[in-house]
Amino acid sequence: MKAALVRMIPMLCVMGIIFILSHQPGTDEDRSLFPGDDKIAHMIVYGVLAAAVIASFAPDIRKSKSTIVVGLAFIVSLLYGVSDEFHQSFIPGRFSSGADILADAAGAGLICVTWLVLVKRKAQRKGVYS
Repeated sequence: MKAALVRMIPMLCVMGIIFILSHQPGTDEDRSLFPGDDKIAHMIVYGVLAAAVIASFAPDIRKSKSTIVVGLAFIVSLLYGVSDEFHQSFIPGRFSSGADILADAAGAGLICVTWLVLVKRKAQRKGVYS
């Protein structure tokens, strides 16, 4: 039980960082480096969140559980993204955006699919899927 709680620390830290960053009021000086850089940031952060969720719930993913754990990671990441956008709608100078939610889903989905591919390849090398 204690080990399971310790494994959740990275996930909770990523969630906390997302909350803190989204709680910052927007200003007129907010500038982009290039068009779409905020969407790339969303993809990266929510990809990291998905990886942290996977690591929290399955330090030793086996064939029978990998799809469930990765699906759970995607759902948790997406729901956190939706709740984050809702939260931002109450912050002065910030607004919620469906495009941000799509970027969150894309980042989480990319990591989840990559993770499944890697697990399947590892299992094939060991002869589990043959």
